[in-house]
Amino acid sequence: MHHTTWRLQDAKAQFSAVVDAALNGEAQLVTRHGKNAVIVVAASEYERLRQGDRAQAPGFIDHLLAMPRARTKAAPARAKTSTDATTRPAIRLRDVAFE
Repeated sequence: MHHTTWRLQDAKAQFSAVVDAALNGEAQLVTRHGKNAVIVVAASEYERLRQGDRAQAPGFIDHLLAMPRARTKAAPARAKTSTDATTRPAIRLRDVAFE
């Protein structure tokens, strides 16, 4: 995509020309303090680019399937013993008044 570069102050002074060029299919690069700041493109071009991004983006299912799988083995289940129930402290719930 060919583009024209404008300094910010020039782009502000010639904004109609920036917009006209963008509408004619030529992206307009605007710099601020010598660094690239923004690119002005026609709304139709912007929508076309957004649609392309959405088409290339993976769906939710693809995203989940692409996640790495754990390679560790699950810990073996612990066998219950008769002392398990008696060695654990009982949990007692009580009402609490908040004031």
